[in-house]
Amino acid sequence: MSILITGGRGKIARAVHAGLVAQGRDVRVASREPGDRLGAIALNPADPVSLATALDGITQVFLYADPATAELFVEAAETAGVKQVVLLSSLSAQADSGNGSEDLAGDPHIGAERVIAGGAYATTRLQPGTFMSNAIFWSYQLRASGQIRLPYLDAEEAPIHEQDIADVALKVLLDGPGGAHDGAVYPMTGPESMTRRHQLGLITEVTGVPVEVVELTPDQAFEEMSSTMRDPARLALLMAYWASRVGSPHPLEQTVELVTGHPARTFTQWLHDNPTVYSN
Repeated sequence: MSILITGGRGKIARAVHAGLVAQGRDVRVASREPGDRLGAIALNPADPVSLATALDGITQVFLYADPATAELFVEAAETAGVKQVVLLSSLSAQADSGNGSEDLAGDPHIGAERVIAGGAYATTRLQPGTFMSNAIFWSYQLRASGQIRLPYLDAEEAPIHEQDIADVALKVLLDGPGGAHDGAVYPMTGPESMTRRHQLGLITEVTGVPVEVVELTPDQAFEEMSSTMRDPARLALLMAYWASRVGSPHPLEQTVELVTGHPARTFTQWLHDNPTVYSN
């Protein structure tokens, strides 16, 4: 079977690619801006011709989906004879995921899931929560000022290592369609609920890099984050989510261990796996 990996510039896609190549699978990588990464081809998911070219001869797809182009993908995948789609979605697509939001209707992952799961192929939906790799964004503040400035430091999340997401996707793709993964929805978290205050402490403990932690008020955070997150509605939703998680341990999912056979990696392991993120 030939496998297409979309979103080829992403860390998860690259990890899935590496795992498939190691197993001797025939893999094609596609990206909006392929550059020289992994020999990727250009893919414009809004262009039916581009989709048809990328899917020619493909039987399985690892998919980053956009609800705006999901219907075009389904049509192209059915025409190409795709047998299996592994969709990278989000835990936010689950109304009962404990994310504290009463207004999930606008979450793009919900729309993408609804459309992609309706195709004439086997679908498996991966729903990871917060990525450990989001902590990379803190390094930009740290290098610039020696500070990490965040609101709601006692909000609890259960961040997941990107390699664990890739490992689950890899297992589903290697097992192929026609088995227990068909139609499955896999919510995914890391192995522990932790406050961001604890995460920041681990950065210094593991890397030795000193961090001045500054807890922002909600108003301060909204003002500072508005410069990089231009959608006020999404920012307000994110702030409400963090507020809802203060003092509330995040529910843990056992998906990584149940699917892959190995326990989910810890944030400490993520820091060891990314030793240069916080160094100057």
